[in-house]
Amino acid sequence: MCQSQHMTQKTPAELRAEAEVALKPLGQKRIRLLAQLEEVDRELRPLVVEAVRMEVPFRRINELTAISPNTARSWKSKEK
Repeated sequence: MCQSQHMTQKTPAELRAEAEVALKPLGQKRIRLLAQLEEVDRELRPLVVEAVRMEVPFRRINELTAISPNTARSWKSKEK
């Protein structure tokens, strides 16, 4: 290895720091989107429960909301 290659080699700490910097923007975006999803779910939950009560098929609820049948069932059972 020549001298110039050795001088530009990064330490593990520098490589980790670069990896963290690379993760941060999309990680922050994901965190914001998850918070928004939780908000939407809070609003959607009573509507899904009512749809289940009105016998809308779980498959149809899933098509309209991307809420899994298991989640819809769970939300309905917790409303009792």
